[in-house]
Amino acid sequence: MPLVLGGALAAAAGRYVLATGARRFRSRLSEERREHLAAAEEMLVGSPRKAAAGLGLFALSPIPSAQLFIAAGFLTVRLFPLTVAFFAGRLVSYSLYVAAASLAKESFGDTLTEAFSSPLGIALQIAMLAGLVLLLRVDWAAKLNGKTRG
Repeated sequence: MPLVLGGALAAAAGRYVLATGARRFRSRLSEERREHLAAAEEMLVGSPRKAAAGLGLFALSPIPSAQLFIAAGFLTVRLFPLTVAFFAGRLVSYSLYVAAASLAKESFGDTLTEAFSSPLGIALQIAMLAGLVLLLRVDWAAKLNGKTRG
């Protein structure tokens, strides 16, 4: 529970700071851009119904939250309700993530530990690291252009 609460609080606080920072740059936008933002704001939050839908967007949107909060900062909407909705959505999603990770640890923890600490597992890890080193030594630009290193 502390991990979920702390993570959601930190994410919400960070997004609020991001939106506040974006708001400070609003005056540097062209007049035409600010007119477009005003039209977008009217479309998004021009009525209580639209405002509720906007809060839902912030809580559950698949759109990356950083971009949503930058957009909210450029608009003149109230940031606190958006941040609260975002926090609530993060509480749900982070709870699901922690529950899934706990279940995976209980179900697969011993199996993974055994697989990675067995002699075969260690040999496979070393072979994969060696393969990665070899892949990094290849001149991929030349290979893509059909040239060979000479």
